[in-house]
Amino acid sequence: MRPIYIDPPRATVSNASLIGGLAVGGHRCSYRGMAKKRRSLETGHRRKFLVVVDDTPEVDRAICHAALRAERTGGVITMLYVIDDTDFRSFIGIEKVMRQDAREQAELTLAKAAERAKTFARVDPETVIREGSRAGGIVSYIEEDEDVAVLVLAAGVSNDGPGPLVSSLAGRGAASFPIPVTIVPGSLTPDEIKALA
Repeated sequence: MRPIYIDPPRATVSNASLIGGLAVGGHRCSYRGMAKKRRSLETGHRRKFLVVVDDTPEVDRAICHAALRAERTGGVITMLYVIDDTDFRSFIGIEKVMRQDAREQAELTLAKAAERAKTFARVDPETVIREGSRAGGIVSYIEEDEDVAVLVLAAGVSNDGPGPLVSSLAGRGAASFPIPVTIVPGSLTPDEIKALA
């Protein structure tokens, strides 16, 4: 099974549910403007492959695929970890401690993911941490970094479906997403990923 590539149409969307119906609170953006602002192929810029890192087992497939694509195309792999801050707001007084613990966990997870990418391909990953909703963190980072050209995700291998992020993107949000999305089947072996990337 080969990776699935989803290319978004060039459409303008305002106050949209940006990722599969997951609203980004009060966030306005024009994807037409975002599409024009992609600069990854301009002189002095490098094409970035964005991987959303979490604790799911399939994220390893996305890391491996993105690392190889970055190596083979002279691009960069950027790893994004989004800390869900909704739990922090419920506990006034220990919010700082919870936030610090979550940040340390994010840094540890990203360090492991970066090492995995380095063992799989000759790359030097960038790591980024954001707080907020997962959907909002992804979209806002794509808006910030005009070199991000492809979002790489891996589908889950359980009977529960391809995973929440892939499911939401493959649903209503895929048609209005600002950059192409590559979905790597979670069942691929590292050797199969090497043959396809």
